[in-house]
Amino acid sequence: MSKQQLPVLTTCCAPISEAALEPAQAADGAAVFKALADPIRLRLMSIIASAGDEICVCDITPQFDVSGPTISHHLKVLRAAGLVDCERRGTWVYYWPIPERLTWLSTLLSVPATA
Repeated sequence: MSKQQLPVLTTCCAPISEAALEPAQAADGAAVFKALADPIRLRLMSIIASAGDEICVCDITPQFDVSGPTISHHLKVLRAAGLVDCERRGTWVYYWPIPERLTWLSTLLSVPATA
C-alpha cells in the first residue's frame, strides 16, 4: 500500500434522490467530482478501473498525448480523492481502483427504479 493517507469513508450515504447529504458527505463527494471533472483524469480512472486487478503506469502513459509528469500529476489527484491507490515496484508504479470509493459514488448517484 502507499504511504499517502487516503480519505476513509466510514459510512455510505443514501442516494441524493432520497435524502440530503450531510456536510461531510457533500465535501467527500465534491472532492471526488472535482477529481473526475478533468477529461484526462476521467479517462485515467476508466483505464485503471477497467484494467481488472491493477495496471502499470508504463501501460497508462503511452495512451495519452501529454508528458509523463502530467500523467503523474493527474494520478496524484485521483489518489488524493481516494479513487485509486498505488504501489512502487522497482522502477514502475502499479495502480488499482478503490472499490469502496466507487461503490460510494455509485450509491450516491443511484436513482430508484420507477414501478
